[in-house]
Amino acid sequence: MSTTATRLAGLVMWRGAQRRGRQRATSSPHVSSAGLNWLRAGVLGANDGIVSVAATVVGVAGAAAPTKTIALAGGAALVAGALSMASGEYVSVSSQRDAERVAASAGRPIGEPDDFTNPWHAALASLVAFTVGGLVPLLVVLAPWSVAARVPVTFGSVVVALVLTGWASSRFTGASHTRSILRNVLGGSLAMAVTYGVGAVVGVRL
Repeated sequence: MSTTATRLAGLVMWRGAQRRGRQRATSSPHVSSAGLNWLRAGVLGANDGIVSVAATVVGVAGAAAPTKTIALAGGAALVAGALSMASGEYVSVSSQRDAERVAASAGRPIGEPDDFTNPWHAALASLVAFTVGGLVPLLVVLAPWSVAARVPVTFGSVVVALVLTGWASSRFTGASHTRSILRNVLGGSLAMAVTYGVGAVVGVRL
């Protein structure tokens, strides 16, 4: 799953959530654009970490690689992905904040004047969430399973994690729980299936 595509889609989706959050502000004073910005970055970061690292370790496992190789590949994917997600989130939210400031100075504020999105908050949320999400498949695949059980158990744990992030996403955007969960599970399952197939083919040829 593309980190850039996920982030761009998420920015559009969560801007709608920010508007709904501001509409509920009179009855729930703790809801704000800044808070929703943290939630957006956190949910998307966790989801991306789960799928990215899971696809990597399942693909390497499909090549019948030893545990040390899987650990090395998964660890590299975790660190690189977390840093990439954080830096990309910082850049994208900084651009969003610049647009908010320009609109406010022109008398056409996008949100509340003192409630601009914070790129550092979004970057930190993405970094932490990606790391936590990515640790799920990494720790599961490195557990002392039999070779035959390693991939199915990892696949199952990832599906459960994606159900949770899908539910969390729908909870804060107001979208359908079923649609969000299915989108998460189907997308993540497809990514793992494709990378496992590639790994299996490459493993046989090597």
